[in-house]
Amino acid sequence: MSAADYRPPAWLRNGHLQSLLSAAPPRRIAGERALARLAPQVEEWRLPAGEAVLQAFHLRLPGHGPRAVALLFHGWEGSHRSSYVRHTTRQLLEAGFEVVQLNFRDHGDTHHLNPEPFHSCRLEEVVLAAKAAQARLPGRPWMAAGFSLGGNFALRVARAAPAAGLRLAHVAAVCPVVHGESGLRALETGLPLYHWYFMRKWRRSLVLKQRHFPERHRFSPAELGRDMRSLTRYLVAQYTEFPSLEAYLDGYAIAGDRLSDLAVPASILTAADDPVIPVADFHALRLPPSARLEISPYGGHCGFLLNAALEGFAERWIRDRFLAALGQAAGQPADAATLGVS
Repeated sequence: MSAADYRPPAWLRNGHLQSLLSAAPPRRIAGERALARLAPQVEEWRLPAGEAVLQAFHLRLPGHGPRAVALLFHGWEGSHRSSYVRHTTRQLLEAGFEVVQLNFRDHGDTHHLNPEPFHSCRLEEVVLAAKAAQARLPGRPWMAAGFSLGGNFALRVARAAPAAGLRLAHVAAVCPVVHGESGLRALETGLPLYHWYFMRKWRRSLVLKQRHFPERHRFSPAELGRDMRSLTRYLVAQYTEFPSLEAYLDGYAIAGDRLSDLAVPASILTAADDPVIPVADFHALRLPPSARLEISPYGGHCGFLLNAALEGFAERWIRDRFLAALGQAAGQPADAATLGVS
């Protein structure tokens, strides 16, 4: 399965519609129900990550001998409850994987776990949490996948994995953030709904952080009322060591040749009509031979919806990329057809 196989009906070939429907309650509810029907065993983990503690959820199907473990990263202001995480989890469980859903700092219901706030350059703690999770499930292949900012983290974690002693057989990223500056500019100049959507969730998150640590965080209404660029600049100055907003945005970029030395085999899926992550960023990437970039004409931002039932292509694409990687590790082909996965 590749981006060339994604052919949505004509009425779904709009990037804005794809992006909005992908986050709509009906798709989230459908993902919750589909996952609930599988009745997986779910265990909450608190993973040590240097000075931080990160939350994760381990899911497996009772009575199934797992062939591998999939580590999933959500996007900015998402969580393990995000619709794309739930739908991907379902596909992977049905394909015989165990799944670990990792929540970044201050995402989901974790604002109380760490006094300092989340920012996108906190890569080390995510790597350490992934290592702690892997230590709980040794002796089997591990893979990682992420969406949007989670896709950016997945690729950066994979780049850091060999030196950190983290074993990854494959990494997959859907609509990953390539450079914070271009993504921020797209939100500033695009459909105002996206800027409003992310700012509403971010402000709510900051208010929760202040509620849990009032002695550390005091956000005034005027500060919370800033636009995304101004609020980001303010928080960079308050909570990071970066000398400027521009340095911070560059700090988590994967643009240009920054993935050229990526040793973990990688698959990247994006859409030419993504209204949040400019497709030009992907054309400028310089990737190693073991990385595969697929650009679909359609799909929006983390949408890739197939039909009126809001079933998704991206979660099946991740499943098939992981199954293929397993087959290559075993020296034999492994695709959806040979493994009986529909």
